[in-house]
Amino acid sequence: MIKFLSKVIFKLGKLFISVSGKMYQDAREKRAIPWFEIQGDKTLRLDYELDEKSLVFDLGGYEGQWASDIFSKYSCFIYIFEPVEEFFEKIRQRFSKNKKISVYKFGLGKQNQNAEISLEKSASSMFKKVGRTTNIKILKAVDFFSRKNIKQIDLMKINIEGSEYDLLEHLLETNYVKIIKNIQVQFHDFVPNAEKRMKRIQEKLQKTHYLTYQYPFVWENWRIKN
Repeated sequence: MIKFLSKVIFKLGKLFISVSGKMYQDAREKRAIPWFEIQGDKTLRLDYELDEKSLVFDLGGYEGQWASDIFSKYSCFIYIFEPVEEFFEKIRQRFSKNKKISVYKFGLGKQNQNAEISLEKSASSMFKKVGRTTNIKILKAVDFFSRKNIKQIDLMKINIEGSEYDLLEHLLETNYVKIIKNIQVQFHDFVPNAEKRMKRIQEKLQKTHYLTYQYPFVWENWRIKN
């Protein structure tokens, strides 16, 4: 009897996880509908006041497509940060002849650390425990700025699958957020206290930046106040 009940509970648990996962996926897809209707990836995410002298940071490069689109439009300087070695290598090869695009095999965060990341294509994350994993390196963002003598970033795109909270809190605490003219960020809701942390970050950003567009947990952009 006990063995039978254990099997039933196990199957019910699997069913609950499956249904919950489906509901979560449906909610994410529904949330993104307005974004796709305006083709946001081809419009809002590429529409900035940039030129050939501008400096753009791409955090979470993956295959380098967004960086490629930005460069094609503005011919600006781009720093791409991709800590996953197999993704980094593809990006490095893709832009190997382009002297204005630099590719770094580490991410930027609140502290120097070695971490483990689950590999799930563009959704690879330090906050998920699915599939195969690999080790990555994270550098403290403000140390990198200091080392490279970064005084202004015209656009910083942040799509780092949950690590955006630590990074933005770090940039706000150190006031380095003030050197970034545009912050294009995708917040993710699978991080503990995600909505609470997101709102706190947004409240602090309002002191130095203003929203130019916002699709919650899809994409939003903050521009520096004059």
